[in-house]
Amino acid sequence: MTTTTSTTSPSLSSSSTGSSTPALRSVDALTASVLAGEHGPLPSELVATSVFWIHHGTRLAGGDTTYLNQYVLVRLGGSFGGCAFEAGEVEPAVCSDSSGTPLDVLLREAPRPLRMAALDAYLAEARPHVSAAEAGEAEAVVLPAGTPEVRAKARDTAIAGLLDLPAGAKVGLIGVVNPLVAAIRERGGVPLPCDFNLKTTQWGDPVTGDMHQVLDEADAVIATGMTLGNGSFDTVLDRCRSRGIPLVVYAQSGSAVARAFLGAGVTALSAEPFPFSQFSADPTRLYRYRATAGAGA
Repeated sequence: MTTTTSTTSPSLSSSSTGSSTPALRSVDALTASVLAGEHGPLPSELVATSVFWIHHGTRLAGGDTTYLNQYVLVRLGGSFGGCAFEAGEVEPAVCSDSSGTPLDVLLREAPRPLRMAALDAYLAEARPHVSAAEAGEAEAVVLPAGTPEVRAKARDTAIAGLLDLPAGAKVGLIGVVNPLVAAIRERGGVPLPCDFNLKTTQWGDPVTGDMHQVLDEADAVIATGMTLGNGSFDTVLDRCRSRGIPLVVYAQSGSAVARAFLGAGVTALSAEPFPFSQFSADPTRLYRYRATAGAGA
């Protein structure tokens, strides 16, 4: 990307709700509608003030898995958009190359994780999660202060709480986090874990790399927002929609992007905007959404 300078950008309209419409079928369709100015100002009138590249590792106490996470973040006005990516997919030079770039350029030309971060920033600025909570559209859940283990358990219990299934229901887990596997079991569900980077859970459960097998067998699906970054979100969305099974998204990546599909395939959402829980020992919030009755599918 070429570094650019710009005068002050217009603010995004706070009247945009970020809610889905029956016609919304894919992330590309959502991006096209944003580029057309259907959710607020034209992205060509806005600038990505800052782009961040973050890489960190985490190993929770009692576990044998080291999670290696990479995120690219975009700041737009008062909001941050974020998306995880695989190692080597986005280089640190993105910070100097893309900071100050018009938002429409990022949405059209950037690597997919950066495009998703830019889209997330736009939609979060148009309708901040805190505003949705104040309007009664989302439930703010405070994660307690404490160790990574305490905060991860609270987060994943809140995510699993979005499921309303009978005991013994098979829950596809696209993107494995061990505390979430435990939280599903505590609610009586049978986890079907799927991940490209793990072979077993902390308890020795086999983890498949075949997403399609899980999507065919599951009674409900919980998917990470990283599916937005690796391009598999539309497949998950379409399969759950066609089978008529619940889809819960837990999103640090693209939380405002996933929100746009509530009622259009996404049943519920745990949205965790930046700064994410692992970057603080203090209380932070996530926002739980549920699709409204009668929303378009």
